[in-house]
Parts: sequence; structure tokens; C-alpha cells
Amino acid sequence: MTKKLPDGSIVALITPFHRDGSVNYDKLRELIEWHIANKTDGILVLGTTGESSTMTHREDDEVVRVAIEQADGRIPIIIGAGSNDSHTQLEKSLKYERMGADGLLLISPYYNKANRQGLIEHFKLCADQVNIPIILYNIPGRTGMSIPVDVVEELSKHPNIQGIKEASGNLSYAMNIAPLLNENFKMYSGNDDIIVPMLSIGASGVISVLADILPEETHDLVCSYLDGDVNRSREIQLKYLDLIHKLFIEVNPIPVKEAMNLMGMNVGGYRLPLYPMDPKNKEALESSMKKAGLL
Repeated sequence: MTKKLPDGSIVALITPFHRDGSVNYDKLRELIEWHIANKTDGILVLGTTGESSTMTHREDDEVVRVAIEQADGRIPIIIGAGSNDSHTQLEKSLKYERMGADGLLLISPYYNKANRQGLIEHFKLCADQVNIPIILYNIPGRTGMSIPVDVVEELSKHPNIQGIKEASGNLSYAMNIAPLLNENFKMYSGNDDIIVPMLSIGASGVISVLADILPEETHDLVCSYLDGDVNRSREIQLKYLDLIHKLFIEVNPIPVKEAMNLMGMNVGGYRLPLYPMDPKNKEALESSMKKAGLL
């Protein structure tokens, strides 16, 4: 395997829509160029923030095609290929590898869940057959279960499993993952409000919603820490902490899409069951954006 996962800020990219709800591929290309110009270190498409759960397989494939084509090797493109059906996950993973993906984000099974060995086999089914890096995705708030530490330990030994996105917000869990980290297995914060604490225990970066609106600042937050300037990193984290909280005042990606539209980025709305923000929450988001100098 020649491809490696990047350090730094990987944006969990939104999927832009037209007014009629169709995918706005021209805007997708525009966003990728914006991230390349503003220091983002990698782009994740079809993640939770990308609303892939309400998109068709054909739309997913076209988003991947457009993202890879537009990036043209200038920035790593990681694809959310997960499913609660292991064989569907494998089918998608192999397809995206053929299309030129630089890595895959694979979620633990949701709804049907799995026992310990089922979890291991769920991830190994893909890891044994693809030749690009895999990031495990631990997000119990969405899936109803956390990947046990001993399962992560076993999977981390697989040469194609090179990282974990830790999005439980549980620093105790992350601390138990930290001893497993090495040059071949990285951890990324899946929560923008604890990037610095995660970096302090060995994380290599963040897969970030904040980066959708503050790409350069999120890059600087991570890379300042990795370069040894902890004070600068902490200053950035604290400066935008209130804004980060407001980006999750309602279920992601509703607030971040609203923020982008308030900034004039015209990324469109959502698909049901996602629905526009409560006016009071929108007002709180807008106020925080003004304090952060975004409006």
C-alpha cells in the first residue's frame, strides 16, 4: 500500500443541494477548490455531515466521482463507505477504491449492531480486500454501540486499518485507545470541542464540521499543536468554542449548513427527516457567528 492517511484537519464535507433537493455538483466542485485554497489537509465526503443516509447509491457514486476528479490528486479524498450490511459496505468500498479514493471511513453496524466477533468480521471483510487505508468510525450516539477497545486493538494490527475517528466525546475511551497509536494507526478527533485534548493524548488530527466554515483556522489549530505551539492551538480552540457548541445546537449537519448559507455560500437545505432550524436556535447560531467575525 502506497497511500497514507494525512495528519491535520480533514473536513467532514457537507453535500450541497439545489432548491429542488437535487445534489449541486457545481457547488461541490467549488467547495473542494475552497478547501484546497484554505489549507484543509483532507476531505471526507459521504460522512454523517454529508447526509449520505438520505441519498441514493447513484448520487453517492456521482459525489465520489466529482470529488476525486476535482481534487485531481491535490488533496486526499476519503469516502464514507460504511453500512450496517457488511457486504454492501464491501461492495461500496471496492467500487470507491477503483474510482481512486485515497481512504475509506467505515462505521460500526447500526440498528442490527453486532457481537464482538461480528464487529471484527464486519471490518475485516473490507480490510482483507481493499488496498487503501481504512479509518474505523466510532460514534455510539448514532449507532447505539461503541467499538470495544479490545476490538480496536485487534483491528489496529491489520495493515489496511490505519486509524479511528473517535466521535464518542468520551475522553476516557480515547485514553484507552491512545496506547494503540503508532505510525501505522492514527486517531482523529470526531468532536470539534475537544481537538486539543485529543491531540494531547496522541491524536493526529480531526475530522471536522467546524472546518466547513473555518478551514484555515481548523488547520492552524491542529498543525500548531503538531508543530509544538500548544499555546497557539489552545487559543484557537477556545476562541471558537462557543461557535462549535452552536454548530451542534441541533442535529448535524443542520446548523453548519445554515451557517454556510448565512455566509453566502448557498449550499442549499436538507432532506427529510432533517428540517430547518428552530428560529431561536438560528438566532443563537447567528449571534455566535457574528462574535467570531464570520458575519
